[in-house]
Amino acid sequence: MTSLAAWTSPDRPELPGGQQWVLAGRPLRPDVELAYTSRFMDEVWRLDPGVLQRHVKTLALDFPTIPGRYRLHAKQLCYAMLAGPLPPGEKRQSLFSIRSAFIDVRRFLSWLDNRPAVAGHPLRPDLARLTTDDLADYHRHLLTLPNASASEHARRVVRLFWRYRTGLADPLSIDPHQVESWSRPKRPAENTTDRIPEPVLWPLLGWALRFVDEFAPDILDAHQRWLDYRSRFRNGKRGHNPGAAAQLQSYLDDHVHAGYPLPGYQGRPNLQFIAAEVGISHTGLIRRHSVTVNATAALVGVTEYTWLGTAIRGRLDGAPWINDIAVNHPAQSVRKLARLLQVSCWVVIAFLSGMRDSEVKHLRRGCVTVARDAEGRPYWWKLTSRAFKGETDAAGTEATWIVGHPAARAVAVLEQLQPVDRTLLFSYLAHSNAAGSSKAIPDQAQSTGVTNAQLGELVRWINDYCALHGHADGIPLVNGRSWRLSTRQFRRTLAWFIARRPGGVIAGAIQYRHLSVQMFEGYAGTSDSGFRAEVESEQALSRGEHLLTMIDAHEHTTLIGPAAEEARRRLDGFAGRARFTGTVMTDSHRLARLLRRDDPAIYPGTFATCVFNHDKALCRSHRDTTTTPRPVLGDCRPLECANVALTATNTSALRTELDHVDHELAARPSLPPLLTHRLRSRRDQIQQFLDRHLPEPS
Repeated sequence: MTSLAAWTSPDRPELPGGQQWVLAGRPLRPDVELAYTSRFMDEVWRLDPGVLQRHVKTLALDFPTIPGRYRLHAKQLCYAMLAGPLPPGEKRQSLFSIRSAFIDVRRFLSWLDNRPAVAGHPLRPDLARLTTDDLADYHRHLLTLPNASASEHARRVVRLFWRYRTGLADPLSIDPHQVESWSRPKRPAENTTDRIPEPVLWPLLGWALRFVDEFAPDILDAHQRWLDYRSRFRNGKRGHNPGAAAQLQSYLDDHVHAGYPLPGYQGRPNLQFIAAEVGISHTGLIRRHSVTVNATAALVGVTEYTWLGTAIRGRLDGAPWINDIAVNHPAQSVRKLARLLQVSCWVVIAFLSGMRDSEVKHLRRGCVTVARDAEGRPYWWKLTSRAFKGETDAAGTEATWIVGHPAARAVAVLEQLQPVDRTLLFSYLAHSNAAGSSKAIPDQAQSTGVTNAQLGELVRWINDYCALHGHADGIPLVNGRSWRLSTRQFRRTLAWFIARRPGGVIAGAIQYRHLSVQMFEGYAGTSDSGFRAEVESEQALSRGEHLLTMIDAHEHTTLIGPAAEEARRRLDGFAGRARFTGTVMTDSHRLARLLRRDDPAIYPGTFATCVFNHDKALCRSHRDTTTTPRPVLGDCRPLECANVALTATNTSALRTELDHVDHELAARPSLPPLLTHRLRSRRDQIQQFLDRHLPEPS
């Protein structure tokens, strides 16, 4: 066993006691004073007063979950990261990072507390007495975790007891990096967030767009009627009202003459709703007129639910999508449908912009800017919000995203759904089930957990609706189970589709390629969102899969063109380094590592395959997020560039282009002379290029 090296620090600062505020020195929410925040002596430290993101409701460190033997250790470490003097070279960590570290602090200290005493390993030892053998035991314990990234994060957290040793009474006395295999070479981060399967994504997006474009007017009408009803109920006339009896009788007579049941609730007349409709107090109706109401109910009956009488305008397959909207109903209540409308807007905005949940949640009224052409027609829409990822300011920084019209329409719906005095578009709705304080705070946005729950609620509503009405476009099961949606998956999925399906179509009507270009423009402009890097990673994987498929089919041996020989050489080497055995590599992680190490820099395209050499390239090559030079395929000049190789698919595309040009030249009436000249010139260039590189027919 490695001997213990005693740790001393003559310049260690004074350790925290019971009264220190743990958020001292940090910016706080506008409505919070430091004097009312958590102190060191508290058993639970509330961190949310220092969180300036409006969608975060609670964030806390719950120290009773730490074994009592090591609770002070955890408190001292967390205080050192939150507010204590920083050791040399350390930066103040974010509240979210500290909360994340707390989970693995608890894991490590619980392991120590539960570790049985054996020879050389005393029960519940001081941290300063831990040796490299002890840490190696914990390292082996972490290897049993199912997730390698979780194990890596847990090791980094243990080292905090060394890095912040000057603020601890009982720190580690050795650097865990001394433990063999403790510190592995840091790998580039791989996005492990699940991508939404296509069979789930397309119907989900289609239904979300239906809510925004078809159902929203009816839900907004019902929402306004509910607000009017609530206002009438709250402001119902009090005291003696001599006209109440006549008003009520007229209301009841109308129902009798029409033979229409009274509004019902749980099998009885809904007296609260009737009182609001008539304009009298609920109490007065019960005391003076309940007998009359019940007599009428005996004649005409009562409805099962209290309907708002919304005139339904939305259509689905040519018929009204719903019969009416109710005050309370399992599937058709105004509060449920308004909630589903709000989360549908979230789906449309998040997926068609690539915004993170925190960025979507900070959208405010008036966040859309429209650019119009000379004739006043809109051609792009810009959303303004706040970005937090990678920003030094805890309050975030203003950022913009270029989006298409569907996302802008979703914003317009949200602006109608919220009261005019509410600026945050994803604050809680007036009739939501949130706690009263959450609804009352105008600048409190819904939490990520609430949105995740509403995404699940939306899927269930869609499937129930499809089952009831015989629609076939519900959300299918994946491997026999309902797919569990989360906010993180949408951005990840969008990056995948931009990289791999740039010409695809969303919901049968949206030009996806156009949207992807717009979204790239927006992300390039204002914030270091990391979105471009995600897309480039997906593009690289798609390209690698294509190249390995070419090798598997031996297509690289039949390439023609000026760079054909170079392409064959690179792809033979690529196959060899991949230890290619005749089957396509399907492990995306292995393929990503191979491309980072041995990228052949070959880029398949429609009319040509680029065998990229920066010195010969005629396109405006650019550098990606890893500073590696890349070709700009949209600027490719395949008939002139020395970097071109041709596959059979490329030559077929060129021949198809020749046929298209011939068709245009033969069209009647004839084209203008200048255009005819250009088309003939292009045709001659293509034909000469093919003649130069295609083998002579035998």
